[in-house]
Amino acid sequence: MSEATEMTAILRLQREPFDAAGEVAALTRGRADIGAVVTFTGICRADENGEPITALDLEHYPGMAEAEIGRHVEAARARWPLLGVTVIHRYGRIAPGEDIVLVVTASSHREAAFAAAEFLMDYLKTRAPFWKQVEKAGDEEARAKTWIEAKSSDDSAVERWKSA
Repeated sequence: MSEATEMTAILRLQREPFDAAGEVAALTRGRADIGAVVTFTGICRADENGEPITALDLEHYPGMAEAEIGRHVEAARARWPLLGVTVIHRYGRIAPGEDIVLVVTASSHREAAFAAAEFLMDYLKTRAPFWKQVEKAGDEEARAKTWIEAKSSDDSAVERWKSA
């Protein structure tokens, strides 16, 4: 567990693309106490369950989504000696190859940064109030949107943090 530490936290939900390198630079600028930075960028794939897609459409519950993500950032800070966290999650229509989510964790040492990044992604996948629809490939009339169901493997991933 961590002791009380000065931590910078940046949390944004946005439609626009983000610049991962720029976000890391902003989080670490002027910080000589940071010895490790871990980044995770989730990217929209061109298929869902082996079927080609045209886009993902992500919806969220404004206000509630930010609060829920903020609670998980605070939980990560309480578990590990973090010096900085950035979480950016996009919503709206996202095409294959475009970034969806960015998690950046910074600490004095790599172990805390890796663990916190993985913890945050597991909770984002299972607890943040986001809903995904897949737009299937095809002509305009044939394009069908279907909701993506939660995966039991994501639930299993988050369960391990309850006992850790």
